[in-house]
Amino acid sequence: MRITTITGAAAVAALLLSSCGGQQDRSASNGADESSCDAGQGRLNIATGNSTGVYYVVGGGLAKLVNDETELRATSAETGASVQNIEQVVAGDYDIGFSLADSAADAVNGKGDFKEKQSIRTLGRIYSNYTHVVVSESSGIDSVEDFKGKRISTGSPKSGTEVIANRLIETAGLDLGDVKRQRLDLTKTVDGMKDGSIDGLVWSGGLPTPAVTDLFTSMGDKVKFIDVTDQLKDMQAVNEVYEEATIPAATYELDEDVPTIAVPNVLVVREDMPANMACALTSLMVDKKDELVKVHPAAKEIDAKTMSETGPIPLHDGSERALEDKS
Repeated sequence: MRITTITGAAAVAALLLSSCGGQQDRSASNGADESSCDAGQGRLNIATGNSTGVYYVVGGGLAKLVNDETELRATSAETGASVQNIEQVVAGDYDIGFSLADSAADAVNGKGDFKEKQSIRTLGRIYSNYTHVVVSESSGIDSVEDFKGKRISTGSPKSGTEVIANRLIETAGLDLGDVKRQRLDLTKTVDGMKDGSIDGLVWSGGLPTPAVTDLFTSMGDKVKFIDVTDQLKDMQAVNEVYEEATIPAATYELDEDVPTIAVPNVLVVREDMPANMACALTSLMVDKKDELVKVHPAAKEIDAKTMSETGPIPLHDGSERALEDKS
């Protein structure tokens, strides 16, 4: 199944607006009352993820939507994803960061990669990321326990994928040192699978992830998915946000559905984002959801009824107001 992840020259142009971030323009709410749902004026920098992942695509679409529908000027940038995004949002380098809910929950609780509790909020739950564990048929790997001594890509450093990959390894009873971990972005990971330098990969992404589509299109039955759902309870003991899910067979033209572990995605912001801006951005995603779906089908999951389900990550006051109005 061939998937077009960005449609139209305008959406492509939005991705080309990518920047390397920059300090928040704190005048962004100028001209708008914080008790309103008016976005105001100013710049908005969005931290996404790997260029072949869904964060990057949806982030570009969100930037375009903001530019088309508000007086804010938004740009999106490729990053290492979740953990890095949270760190740079807190530092003021970005205003919005895509993140897996487990990494955001760690940040709120001061766990995992975060030594102190981070004062972050979220604009809401958007769509789910599905854990992809894909291995070479010739690798002899049938479970995460079989990762021992194998060359496994665990994702970009400080990414949500790396967090999940490490937890899968540890809940399988292995030490991280037992695995020849390759901390690679998704492009290099897929290249490594194709040339045989990597035995398997862990990836957390929306459906479909373009690079995974490319991998199965190129390699066919030389690669396969691994079912990791027997580790779900142990994963939930580490972080409550993990859920059981299914990757439909049609997603990557497989012979059967793949049971897996999913985790929600959230949009992380600082707690000092003006309430009017948070309200406007949240409303925009709900009201103009169809525009984001044109960019990537993962956006179909955006729903006012579920966007507030972000625990333990606090929902921004402005977003809470927006969602109350739409429920």
